[in-house]
Amino acid sequence: MIARLRVVTPGTVVRLLLLTVASVAFVYPLVWLVSASLKPKTEVFDNKLVPDHVQWSNFVEVWNAGPVLQWLINSTLVAFMAAITVTISSAAVAFGFAYFRFRLRGVLFGLVLSTMMLPGAVTMIPVYLIWNKLGFVDTQVPLWAANLFGSAFYIFLLRQFFLGVPRELFEAARIDGCGFFGLFRRIALPLCRPALIIVFVFEMQASWSDLMKPLIYLQTEQYFTMPRGLKQIIDAFALSGEYHWEIAMAATLLATVPMIVVFAFAQRYLLDGLALSAKQG
Repeated sequence: MIARLRVVTPGTVVRLLLLTVASVAFVYPLVWLVSASLKPKTEVFDNKLVPDHVQWSNFVEVWNAGPVLQWLINSTLVAFMAAITVTISSAAVAFGFAYFRFRLRGVLFGLVLSTMMLPGAVTMIPVYLIWNKLGFVDTQVPLWAANLFGSAFYIFLLRQFFLGVPRELFEAARIDGCGFFGLFRRIALPLCRPALIIVFVFEMQASWSDLMKPLIYLQTEQYFTMPRGLKQIIDAFALSGEYHWEIAMAATLLATVPMIVVFAFAQRYLLDGLALSAKQG
């Protein structure tokens, strides 16, 4: 049996080169961060990817710079609550737009999508006044509770998936006596699991790395999330007049690793969901 030789075309070579360049561009900042977190103070910005002197004590000093463990726990709690609430609420609204036929459905869906055009800076002060009136300023509630009302982008994404589910499945379930909530829970959600995982992971990452909301609503250190805590560490260096960037880099790496782990475990579901989304688009 003669093995067939694979012909490498110029187009394949160009694609591989572009993918290589893109991979290096994305990976380089992380490699630089890992390297900087292991360097002494005087070598942090020497741009060497392999440190001349490895200083593991940077990660010990991080814990002395602030209650980092508490900040990590707070970030995990807030990110999980934000992700689970926006996933459930957006899925419920998206299912309503996908399954039910009613007057002005297109107009209402257009109004939902139009909220994506509204800059966050426009609603920042009114939203703050609402939370302040409710007595939730300096608590973690404003960091996730707004997701109870869904997100326009996620509603649009999930609606496309729900529209891809054959309507005959829902009609057959209705004949068998299944209610609307049963259709949503037993048919729509299981069949659109990849999309739900995409929404959950994306929102978890967005909430985990968000600095603006904690900066606005949190004043007590024990409620800080990791981004808010990192800012406090850097501000403390500014007040002392001595910047310890090696400690800041080590703290940043600690804040980055959890999201890398989440994306690593959810990678298969993300790829499946994006592939299905592309087919339906």
